[in-house]
Amino acid sequence: MKNMLLATDLDGTFLGGQMEERLRLYQIIKENKNIQLVFVTGRGMESVIPLLNDPTIPTPDYVIADVGSTIFDGNSLAAIDPIQHEIEINWPSVYELQEAYADIPGLVYQNVPQQRRCSYYYDSETDLETVQEIADEMGCDVITSVNKYLDIMPKGVNKGNTLKKLVDLLEIPYEQVLVAGDTLNDLSLFQTGFEGVAVGDSEEALLEATKGLSNVYQAEDAGAAGILESMERHERFRAYVSNIPSEPMLLDSSENKQLIMVYHRLPYERKMVDGELKQVAPQSPNGIIPSLLGLFEQGRPGVWIGEEVDLGENQSTEKQKVDVEKYPHLDVSAITLSQKDIDQFYRVFSKEAFWPTIFSFVDKAKFNHKDWDHYLKINRLFAERIAREADREALVWIHEYNLWMVPSFLKMLRPDLKIGFFHHTAFPAADIFNTIPWRREIIGSLLMCDFISFHIPRYVENFIDVLRSHTPFEIEKTVNVSNQFLTYSMALGVEHMTKIISVEGRTIRLGAQPVGVNFELIERILSQESIQKRIEGYKAEAAKTGIKRIVSIERMDYVKGPLEKVQAFGEFLKQHPEFQGKVELINVCTPPSKGMRIYDKIRDQVNQAVGEINGKYATLDWTPIQYFYQALPFEEVLIQYALSDVAWITPLRDGLNLVSKEFVATQGVLKQAGVLVLSEFAGASVELPYCVPTNPYDQLSMIESLHQALTMEEEEARIRIRRSLQQIRHYDIHYWGKDFVRELESSDELSV
Repeated sequence: MKNMLLATDLDGTFLGGQMEERLRLYQIIKENKNIQLVFVTGRGMESVIPLLNDPTIPTPDYVIADVGSTIFDGNSLAAIDPIQHEIEINWPSVYELQEAYADIPGLVYQNVPQQRRCSYYYDSETDLETVQEIADEMGCDVITSVNKYLDIMPKGVNKGNTLKKLVDLLEIPYEQVLVAGDTLNDLSLFQTGFEGVAVGDSEEALLEATKGLSNVYQAEDAGAAGILESMERHERFRAYVSNIPSEPMLLDSSENKQLIMVYHRLPYERKMVDGELKQVAPQSPNGIIPSLLGLFEQGRPGVWIGEEVDLGENQSTEKQKVDVEKYPHLDVSAITLSQKDIDQFYRVFSKEAFWPTIFSFVDKAKFNHKDWDHYLKINRLFAERIAREADREALVWIHEYNLWMVPSFLKMLRPDLKIGFFHHTAFPAADIFNTIPWRREIIGSLLMCDFISFHIPRYVENFIDVLRSHTPFEIEKTVNVSNQFLTYSMALGVEHMTKIISVEGRTIRLGAQPVGVNFELIERILSQESIQKRIEGYKAEAAKTGIKRIVSIERMDYVKGPLEKVQAFGEFLKQHPEFQGKVELINVCTPPSKGMRIYDKIRDQVNQAVGEINGKYATLDWTPIQYFYQALPFEEVLIQYALSDVAWITPLRDGLNLVSKEFVATQGVLKQAGVLVLSEFAGASVELPYCVPTNPYDQLSMIESLHQALTMEEEEARIRIRRSLQQIRHYDIHYWGKDFVRELESSDELSV
């Protein structure tokens, strides 16, 4: 097959028309190495660069920007000499041009990035003859379009001439070139003699100017569809489009749309027992998985896609059921990976590159480009599996940062799907996020979603700030969030949140949806007679000593601040000796998953700090810190909450923190008066106005907040718990899941 060079304008042409047709054209270009792509645009280089980072858009081999006056390599961004040099030597001072045109009525300078051109808006008052006379005197040309835009260019420089010089430089036969445009400033492209297409909905002046040119086809279809229409018409280019189906072969959608749940974990575990592979319930009954399963209880059709380790020959590759009676229309499609793949993908790269960056510990991040390639490979596997399993126009809910790139692959495969993404972590500020080498690719992928959600409004606004670094967009709607979240009174508070944005003609909804607790489960466990007897027995023993209990339950992770907490407790005992022998810290640290080497250092530091404090202050009948490096069953966790006077939850950073909510739920159900001390840098802090806030970066704040909690009047503490309980009971885990799906289903509407 002969080579082909497609030189296309962007806005209204390559980026115009229906998303399905755009993606079809992009797929053709990506899959055919024989097609060279050239962007020919009026945009400046700065506003083209965001497109180069959009994973759905094929990377152009070359870019001709600034209406023909800038030309650079699409991969390296290096200028193409000698073409660029020839343009430069013919370009007068931009300041001289601005001065010459300063007093022309109706001529307004455009405040957009521009090099080697002066761009203006003009109207009916503008004397175009005078504009042309000044241009002639200064050795420049005038180019207008849509009766609104006017460009002053170096003499003889325009889109068509620059493209022709590029084609000559590359020694490409003219008959292998197809040009495409939609406005009058694209006219020079068609005057080169190359085969051309004026796409549907082109400017009337362009259609009038090209109707007599035999090399120009005026398409019916708009945007990318017009380019495809032209390629199908030309025998030379037809072969490129003939093997690509115009629409994927999909199942019909039903009224109750299929929901595809995409999570790195499966809704069950598979274990080898006596040589037989058995399916067992997940170890944690209180987490995200039971809530997500609840979305399928009413018969909604769905597929759960997750990863599992390859356990050998006995492992079935067929779709499985979770529970036929409870979820009759839910299938599980497992992506089987080797243990090595899972470790590299999740335990090494995701945890060593993304995890520290997400939580603003940039100094701990390790960016490995080989691991990034592996990450892309796994994300592509997920996307391909979704594309295979999803009905037409199904809803897709993707979870967590380790699947950031799935939307970009998926949108190319299945443009009909409605994609939602939820971040279970924090989302950092722009200057932190932008340290990631692949930030542009990640943002480009997320912008393929229809709905993007975070725990709290602050993370939404952080995402918006990151967007400002990468791509032009419009904020269509903001909302006041004070009905659910704290605003100015907490470190992570904001008053207004961006709700709807538009990017390159696509509308994207944003949401703040903090995960809730499984309140029904907590009530059910605490109502069990056996649990109640154990709580009563422990309380009776504690009453004999009079020691107040402080509980801290967290995963062993530097972002949780376990070392800072232990050190602050040691300083608390030093500054408040009256509490020595009268208070104890129950410090439970859940070990990380096996193979997480990044947590070895913090574990050793915590062990040493606990030993030093206990060694300094312990007596024969009192140990200040009861330290447990183990995972507790959820029933045991609830018992610890029930027995404690204070929950001291002080992460340095935390996306949300369910422990704080579980403590409030437990104390509230039992009608107790425990006090929650919560870090201002945990997402849950803006949901819980009746907690005692603390700054974990300030040891004095840690000490003072703990002292406030230990000395708080019981009636005040009881009121705080009761009022916090109202929030937690309403915004529970089931509310979260249903609310996300509701937003995703309505993501094509502009109303909230």
